[in-house]
Amino acid sequence: MSNDDEAAVADADEEFDAETTEDPGEPAAEEDADESADEDAGEPAAEEDADGSGLQEGEFVRVAYTARTVENDTLVDTTDLEVAEDEGVDVENRTIEPRVITLGAGHLFPSVESDIVGKEVGDSGSVTVPATEAFGEFDPDDVRTVSVEKLPEDERYPGAHVDIDGRHGHVETVIGGRARVDFNHPLAGESIEYEYEIVGDVEDRVERAEGMLSMYVDADLEMWIETQEEEEEVEVEADDEDEDDESETETETETVEYETLVIESTPQLAMNQQWLFQKQQIAQELMDRLDLDRVVVQETFEGMGGMGGLGGMGGLGDIEAALDDVDVDADEILEEIEGEGDLDLGETPEEIEGEDALDLDETEEVEVGDVGAEDVTEE
Repeated sequence: MSNDDEAAVADADEEFDAETTEDPGEPAAEEDADESADEDAGEPAAEEDADGSGLQEGEFVRVAYTARTVENDTLVDTTDLEVAEDEGVDVENRTIEPRVITLGAGHLFPSVESDIVGKEVGDSGSVTVPATEAFGEFDPDDVRTVSVEKLPEDERYPGAHVDIDGRHGHVETVIGGRARVDFNHPLAGESIEYEYEIVGDVEDRVERAEGMLSMYVDADLEMWIETQEEEEEVEVEADDEDEDDESETETETETVEYETLVIESTPQLAMNQQWLFQKQQIAQELMDRLDLDRVVVQETFEGMGGMGGLGGMGGLGDIEAALDDVDVDADEILEEIEGEGDLDLGETPEEIEGEDALDLDETEEVEVGDVGAEDVTEE
């Protein structure tokens, strides 16, 4: 190879080396571009975090809403008293007001609760709940013809609600000895439109408990939370000086605090069918959602005024109190009676009169509260 050729090869090698040293820098530039792209991609995430500052699942909120069918604009439910009255709803024995719900607990349809999540107090919205999510699609197979004997006698007319073989339905027609009963939900196949407003958030635990119970029982219940201290035996490991010996388990007494929700029962609650069948489940939900240790439902019975005591006429304590009020010594009266003769409670009035003892016919009637020494007469 000539000197010129060697010089050409050397120049080519230098150019190759220069290219190879510059190439690693290009991926670095690409990495910088990727990092900037990642930063740009992080901006929506920041926005999502900002959205997370709104209402979230597990929070208690007070919501006003009205629900109607999409097709016929039929009222399904409302928390607006004026709307209920305009629609002819019987409001006399019902509490109609904005309701306390727990987001994510299924107190409203999932699509409605999902629409509320992320919003703030004061916001409002409208959600259409499809029939499949609301009350299900209409199933023709759930319309059946049954013997009229399966219907209670006072429920054998179109429109009556009946329970047959454990299923609830409403009577469509009654012809002869046969009845056509629809076991579909009355709103099956209907999409529901909810219009709502978030009235406020609820922090007080008693108010939260009232709201949760109102989803199951329409009754005005008095309730409160009590904190009680109880002593319990707990196991602790003994301190052994000899590390080779296995540590023994000892017990010591600790004072533990328990929080109890006390609910004052009413006849409405005691006779509520949903409460009777679901009270264990409802109580468990109250404990879980409100971080309680116990739920106590108690009944309080008050006296009947002056009808207490023996035989409904007041006890001995009442008589003694009455005698004290008029300054009469009961022992002195008893001594006077015994001084006139022995009184045998096993004898008849006629036998007593014949023994020169106490003539019951000549004894004036005494009313408790007006007793005086002059009211006791001797024969």
